[in-house]
Amino acid sequence: MAIVIAYIFGLVLHDYTGLSLTGSWFDIDPVTGQRYLTLQNLILPALTLGIRPLSIITQLTRSSMLDTLNQDYIRTAYAKGLSKRKVVLHHALRNAINPVLTAITGWFAELLAGAFFVEYIFGWQGIGKVTVDALEKLDYPVVMGSVLLAATIFVLMNIFADILYGVIDPRVKMK
Repeated sequence: MAIVIAYIFGLVLHDYTGLSLTGSWFDIDPVTGQRYLTLQNLILPALTLGIRPLSIITQLTRSSMLDTLNQDYIRTAYAKGLSKRKVVLHHALRNAINPVLTAITGWFAELLAGAFFVEYIFGWQGIGKVTVDALEKLDYPVVMGSVLLAATIFVLMNIFADILYGVIDPRVKMK
C-alpha cells in the first residue's frame, strides 16, 4: 500500500513540478533510453540542505550590518561625501562580515553532516550513502575513512576562513 501511495505521489509531484522524487542527477530519455544530466533535480536536495542555514546567515548579516551602520565612522564617511554604495560596501560590509564568516564556517560542519543524510535520502551514490551503508554493515575502515575525509574538509574550510579574515577585515594582519 505504501509503495502504491509513494508511486502515485511521485507521479503527481513529477507532473506538477517536473521534479522527480529520487533527486538523481541523471534522467533517462523514454524514447532513446539514454541517460542525460538534469540539474532541475538538484532543487529539492539543495533546498533541503540549505534553507535553514541561509535564513540564519541572512538574519545575522542583517543584524550585523544594522549595528555597523550606526557606528560613528560610518557617519564620518557620509560626512566626507562618500556615496552610499562606497560606504556600505567598503566600510560597513567589511567590518560587519566577521561574525557572518564565523557563522558560515560553523554551519559548514552541519551542512557537511546534513549532506551525508540528504545524499542517502535522495539515493545518490556518494560518500554519504557509502558511509551510512558502512555504518549499517559495521564496516569500520570505511566509516573511519569518511570521517577522516569530512574532518579534513572541515579543517581546510576553517583555514580558508582564517585567510579570508585577513583579506576582508582591515584590522586583521596576515604575516
